[in-house]
Amino acid sequence: MSEPIYKLYMVKFQEAGYQLSQEERQKIMAKMQESFESVGAEMVISCNTVWSSEPWLSFGVQKFPDIEAVQKHAAQLMELEWYRYVDAVTLLGTKDDPV
Repeated sequence: MSEPIYKLYMVKFQEAGYQLSQEERQKIMAKMQESFESVGAEMVISCNTVWSSEPWLSFGVQKFPDIEAVQKHAAQLMELEWYRYVDAVTLLGTKDDPV
């Protein structure tokens, strides 16, 4: 049975990301967003942590329709060389109903 997958992420730029021009950074972010939307994912919340966390710029939770969508998005991020520009920590899970 297919069920939604939630992805918690924490992200920060690597040196290559800081060396991009603002225009280049916006192009890569737009392509990442296109990939995200193409697999039917949605942003649950995205939070700015620059003011409260030295190592991380932001964190958030994304919702994917199923594990195949997560995997397809991950493959597209690799094609974009996304991880050349950012360092990320992620955690995947499914909704847990409290007892």
